[in-house]
Amino acid sequence: MDKIWGQYGVLLDVNLTTREIKKTKISKDDLKNYLGGRGLGMKILWDRIKEPGLDPLSPDNPLLFMPGPFSGLPIPSSSRTTVVTKSPRTSPVNKNQEHSSTISYANMGGFFGPEVKFAGYDGIAVTGKASSPVYILIEDDKVQIKSARSYWGMGTDTFDKLLIEKFGKQYQSCYIGQGGENGVPYASIINTAARAAGRGGVGAVMGSKNLKAIVVNGNQQPNLAKHKMYLELLDKARTAFREDKEGVESWRSGGTADALESSSDNGTMAVRNYREGTFKEIEMINTKAARTQIWKRDFACFSCQLACKKSGFAKGAYGGVVHDGPEYETGTMMGANLLISDLEGLNKMIFICDDYGIDIITAGGVLGFLMEAREKGMIDLDFLDGIDLKWGAVDASIQMLHKIARREGIGKLASQGVKALAAHIGQGSEEFAIHVKGHELAAWNVNTHAARMMITYGTANRGACHLNGSNPNRQNFDASQDSLGACSFAGSWYKGEISYRHFIEAITGVEQTDEEFKHIGERIFNLEKMFNYREGFNRDDDCLPERFFKDAHTYGKGKDILATHEDFNEWIEEYYTERGWNLKTSRPSQEKLKELGLEFTI
Repeated sequence: MDKIWGQYGVLLDVNLTTREIKKTKISKDDLKNYLGGRGLGMKILWDRIKEPGLDPLSPDNPLLFMPGPFSGLPIPSSSRTTVVTKSPRTSPVNKNQEHSSTISYANMGGFFGPEVKFAGYDGIAVTGKASSPVYILIEDDKVQIKSARSYWGMGTDTFDKLLIEKFGKQYQSCYIGQGGENGVPYASIINTAARAAGRGGVGAVMGSKNLKAIVVNGNQQPNLAKHKMYLELLDKARTAFREDKEGVESWRSGGTADALESSSDNGTMAVRNYREGTFKEIEMINTKAARTQIWKRDFACFSCQLACKKSGFAKGAYGGVVHDGPEYETGTMMGANLLISDLEGLNKMIFICDDYGIDIITAGGVLGFLMEAREKGMIDLDFLDGIDLKWGAVDASIQMLHKIARREGIGKLASQGVKALAAHIGQGSEEFAIHVKGHELAAWNVNTHAARMMITYGTANRGACHLNGSNPNRQNFDASQDSLGACSFAGSWYKGEISYRHFIEAITGVEQTDEEFKHIGERIFNLEKMFNYREGFNRDDDCLPERFFKDAHTYGKGKDILATHEDFNEWIEEYYTERGWNLKTSRPSQEKLKELGLEFTI
């Protein structure tokens, strides 16, 4: 094999059942064709799951921690790691097998991914199930499986502090809380206390393996193919960020929370279980409120100028915790979507979710669904175990979060998500159960920009995903960006002579045209699609909840705007045509698969 530049060509394989630890070679072709991160993780998952219907919580489901070729290099905003596995969250409309589900990929920033690269690996694959709780300790070539019995049942905030005390700050880690331990299907994986691989139930898969944490320290770095070219690109990229003071400062000042007010003003916010798009009390939870009442400092991920993360400390009835937030997604789903405008209460709810390690987006969707079902008289206090869950109720919401994370009483059903709740409650509640393929929508509402958002949510390979993009070009770009380890917030700076393609050439030595590089993202997206199709997902599953066809917003910029099923059918057929997918089944054509080098999926 020719020398591999810029990466190692090594996957750390850990089987928790047999306790076998080995280094598996990654082919140069796979590194070229799928880059790393989300793409390489998808290719490994396809190669290892040979047949549809595998139980996502079985020992055989691989859990892949995949940084990209940018991770660990001081390229601005390049800290990202994608966790790839088979989803425990999703299911098709017409279910032929008990465990049919989609691909799951969850993206997190912080410092974990770069440290994996420093340790000498392009990724970590975990299979099997330990007989008792364990964590994996990685110190370059030395890899150990160690007991985590004393840590099991511990919240992520306390656990993070203990890891720092035990190993020091030079070690990086990711871990689950009680949500993952208890098998909550929307459990997340956390690192540095608040950065989350939040979506798609990756924490539940980790918990099913009795794996509490992965702790890493490394002292390596791969050799670059064109070091001089890399240094020149690095200098130009840093200059681009430095010269765009306004753009950088906008991220530093408010992070994603800046979108809270603008989204509300534009009618694009999830409000009252997506019934509305404008929050009348937005000034109570917006950036200005957080900056003056809660936020104490800004902090950044590895090698990032944007410092979009905010650390807050609330006083009062819900005070006493230091934590990240609110951001746009967390502030909306635990705030506006539940009609909660108590900033301190909101901050406390965010902390509770992260400490348990459960996805805040889905948790907010579940609470909103239950509040509406109760408002409509479909469920009562007995159904809710006596919890007085209604719009704006912070204390009741906190009680329900505890129930969900512990899977106690009503929390056991609520931990399954809104699709399962609606199937149990019936009475037409399916129409306001806000999910696609069983995966709850993010905090961006649909009606005001229906053509864009319906395609974005409806065609996302992991189920409803606001970061999916509304057209093939954007989706392909995002897939390649996730595979590089690059942050989507910084993507607009990487254009022209400092485009991602040029960096990949400098790092790996692989020279490509713009068109060839674009094909990488398209290849990844289509491989994900074929995984889902093999699992039984087709055009019937690329759909939206009835709410978005029946319930126009009653005030704000989204007032009276409503798409029809005919509109959506027209948009989805235009999308399939551009993709080269079958209009009736949504399957990529043979020609498209061959064009992308995906003949092995046919």
